[in-house]
Amino acid sequence: MNKIEIYPVPAFNDNYIWIMRQGDTALAVDPGQAAPVIRDLESKGLTLKAILITHHHDDHTGGVRELVDRYGAYVYGPAFERRPIPAMDEGLNEGNRIRIQGIDAEFQVLDVPGHTLGHIAYTAVINDNQPVLFCGDTLFSCGCGRLFEGDSRLMLQSIDKFSNLPQNTSVYCAHEYTLSNIDWALQVEPANTALQAWQQRARELRAQDLSTLPTTIAQERATNPFMRVREASVIEAAESYTETELNDAEAVFGALREWKNNA
Repeated sequence: MNKIEIYPVPAFNDNYIWIMRQGDTALAVDPGQAAPVIRDLESKGLTLKAILITHHHDDHTGGVRELVDRYGAYVYGPAFERRPIPAMDEGLNEGNRIRIQGIDAEFQVLDVPGHTLGHIAYTAVINDNQPVLFCGDTLFSCGCGRLFEGDSRLMLQSIDKFSNLPQNTSVYCAHEYTLSNIDWALQVEPANTALQAWQQRARELRAQDLSTLPTTIAQERATNPFMRVREASVIEAAESYTETELNDAEAVFGALREWKNNA
């Protein structure tokens, strides 16, 4: 049987539309633009069977209608977003499981509010027991999404869900923000050797015009301040930034998010 392949299709300035393919069957995750997806599918002779949406923002949904009109793809998305997902066939929330005909994987849905209130993520195990995560704008390499609709409590709960996934989970984020996020993370933890090594590797990848993604849960736990809010070095840095004693992980998270917003 053909193995499942996952690869990025760049869109806009820094978005990634993730394509999962097996044989000549494909699904697309968060297609904010239709044209780059169509070019990719046509060049490879792929048939788009499904679209997975994580949240309602236009840069993740803008290409859905055109792709549905062209391919008749079935659209899954979050059940409880404040704006409707274009052409959505089925709304999902945590605990739902779905299968796409032609792709040998079962997707499980997680509720991960924070960036938006209805944001969801998709996990699956592919090929030789490789766990994968499509996290939309909830998690980035060395960062997380802005809190447009949720708050620090909700986002920390969502990040904690990811942190508890298998450590070898491949994390497919929706934006190429890695280098700028690392620059900020090194302000938080300048002595973090894992972070220093990741900066060097990420620079090498971008110099070759290659994606820095996927990352892994293990790597994010070692380098991402938002996954490290209970580490003494991160707490100390957040307290230094706010000039305030921070009494719990939620307060540390909120301080880091404010710091990142202003970086």
